[in-house]
Amino acid sequence: MGRLTDRYCIVGVGETEYSQASGRTTRAMAVEAVKRAMDDAGLNASDVDGMMSYHGGDSTTSTTVVSDLGIRLNFYMDCSGGGSSTEALIGLAIGAIEVGMCHTVAIFRSMNGYTQVRIGGTGARARAPITEAGVMTRPYGYMSAAQNFAFSFMRHMYEFGTKPSQVAMVKVVGSKHASNNPKAFMKKRMTVEDVLNSRWIVKPVHLLDCCLETDNATCVIVTSAERARSLKQRPVHILGVAGRVCKPRIEVHYQFGPITRVAGYHAKDIVFPMAGVTHEDIDVTSCYDAFTWTTLLQLEDYGWCKKGEGGDYVSSGIIALGGKRPNNTSGSHLCEAYTHGMNMVIENVRQLRGTVDDYCPNWQKGQHTYDYSEGHCRQVKDAEIAMSMGWGTPALGSALIMRR
Repeated sequence: MGRLTDRYCIVGVGETEYSQASGRTTRAMAVEAVKRAMDDAGLNASDVDGMMSYHGGDSTTSTTVVSDLGIRLNFYMDCSGGGSSTEALIGLAIGAIEVGMCHTVAIFRSMNGYTQVRIGGTGARARAPITEAGVMTRPYGYMSAAQNFAFSFMRHMYEFGTKPSQVAMVKVVGSKHASNNPKAFMKKRMTVEDVLNSRWIVKPVHLLDCCLETDNATCVIVTSAERARSLKQRPVHILGVAGRVCKPRIEVHYQFGPITRVAGYHAKDIVFPMAGVTHEDIDVTSCYDAFTWTTLLQLEDYGWCKKGEGGDYVSSGIIALGGKRPNNTSGSHLCEAYTHGMNMVIENVRQLRGTVDDYCPNWQKGQHTYDYSEGHCRQVKDAEIAMSMGWGTPALGSALIMRR
């Protein structure tokens, strides 16, 4: 186990409404998410002295957020990044606390990902001047995430015989979980036929294979286990972190094979030994689902099944609530909201606390039915250890293992 294992905790989580029409600035949303996480932990402005964020598009900075909350910082860092950032920043927050730069760090992401700066290769992004990075890609229609990742997806189908109907089960399962989630933006339950009949984006990706685009802000707060003991919520202990692990080639990931291998192949060799646990110890997972396919590839390369068996794994029932190891129990990016990975960590924190919000009559008292069939419950019974797997591209990944 790593020497910092169990010495640091996530003590507060918070988010704004998940919507496609926030009507607000990212600054205002970030302030709300951070304040909700502080309230969740029972912290005042004087209790928080560190802040980190990852940004892009229309996001805001730590210094503007603390001005509105009355916080004075001893440490802050705003870095560029996407889906491989959340777990990495949690690890960096631990490092900052460990060396004495601060004692409690709020980590946030705020984005109007639907009403302002959208991620795909259309609209303002497509009209922007060609930069050095775009010289190789734009003339060939290689701008959006779907276009970028499709090489890996298609190769997997060719090499292993993976069927679109198998991969569609990631969406089906996610939509069932989201139907039990009051916060989820898309609560409608989907079928395999719904996914396969939705329009093509880039083969083999259909519209319903893609994540949502949403407006929202999210926050998690990290502090020492010693400080966590006196706070409001049951502390969730951090066992291991792998952050922004990469393949040998990043910008043209498919030129360094195997094309179907993603960065989780390397991240697993860091996070599992650090945490001192095995796959069999994990009760619930979250897997970055920018697309249904990204979930499948990560589950393979993190070692939950053998390479090429991901189609059978995700369609077997194992990742559904009531299965052996439920995955993305909030509906995650495909159905809850797109947050660049933060909502996956928030969900797993609540799973380990036993405080997931669902449609059980007495969930606010911590009483759950554990009946997952009728759209009521999504609390995993007796969840002890959870793992979050992040994704930037096929070549970039991160991971976090926590315990109750």
